Amino acid sequence: MARLTAFSRLLITLLIVGGVYLGVRNFMPQIKQMIGSEATPTATTTETARPETPTATAPKSEPWGKSSTPTAFNYTPPAPINGVLRGVVELGATGFNSFIIRMDERKNWKLEKADYGASLVYEGLATDDDIRKGLKNYIADMLAYGVGAKNIHFVISSGARKVAITEKISRALKSLGYVVNEVTPEREAQLALRSCLPREYASRAFVVDVGSGNTKLSWIEGSRIVGIELPGAKYRQTGVSDDAVYREVREKAARVPSHLRSTCFIIGGVPYELAKQTRNGKERYTVLKAPDQYTAQGDKQAGGLNIYKAVADATGCRQFIFDWDANFTIGFLLEL
Repeated sequence: MARLTAFSRLLITLLIVGGVYLGVRNFMPQIKQMIGSEATPTATTTETARPETPTATAPKSEPWGKSSTPTAFNYTPPAPINGVLRGVVELGATGFNSFIIRMDERKNWKLEKADYGASLVYEGLATDDDIRKGLKNYIADMLAYGVGAKNIHFVISSGARKVAITEKISRALKSLGYVVNEVTPEREAQLALRSCLPREYASRAFVVDVGSGNTKLSWIEGSRIVGIELPGAKYRQTGVSDDAVYREVREKAARVPSHLRSTCFIIGGVPYELAKQTRNGKERYTVLKAPDQYTAQGDKQAGGLNIYKAVADATGCRQFIFDWDANFTIGFLLEL
């Protein structure tokens, strides 16, 4: 190498550098690929090694409310303006219920007075004379409150038509010059909806009226009100099993359209007894707890809870709101 001339050494150096350059250019992609494979894990390895990230879902809620204090329902119905007093007496399956409301021309109304009669009312009306005296007292109380004679109405519930004394009471009322209005179960369901379904909820809720003789289920479908009759809370007295009633109620309640299942307004004797347990002061609306959070007191409550559970299971609804003021007979007044 020492004997080589300067030019020869320069030429050899250039050849070596050129060879190294060509080698690096040809093999660099493979080298990069090898280095990258060792440095970067595969997609599968990355997902396995990385801690699992929860999917973005809405936080779990307790739609039934707490076991002791269900969620409040904040809604205030419009008050009547320059309303007129109207009274209605319901001849129910277990006695008289009377209501006095103040109603304006826009059908806005407010409950002024309510009296719920027990079966003792019926038991005390043994003869035709007893019936007339009892009815006159009822009418006199309404007149004294300020209800005009022409604004007092009597309605026989669909369940009461099965009670023997109802026919006697109806005859006595007619002899006093009053019209006795009889309603079918379907009609009763429609009237219940008119009384307790707020206008703002017409497109997203349905109504259940749990009575002693029968239960009424209703909702708005297009331009009409659909009404369905279900077994009443006292079905055990007729020897019908809980399972049979549960199946029937669940099957029929499944007809409620899906877009109406978020809220249910519920009225009736058993819901009234359940709502009493958690009512906050004099609130108009009380949100009920889940059916299995109540302990039934007697066969009637057990039957009502079974019906309540079947409706909840069929519809998936988790917000049942008891209306303290509504009644199907008030719906009758609203349609006059």
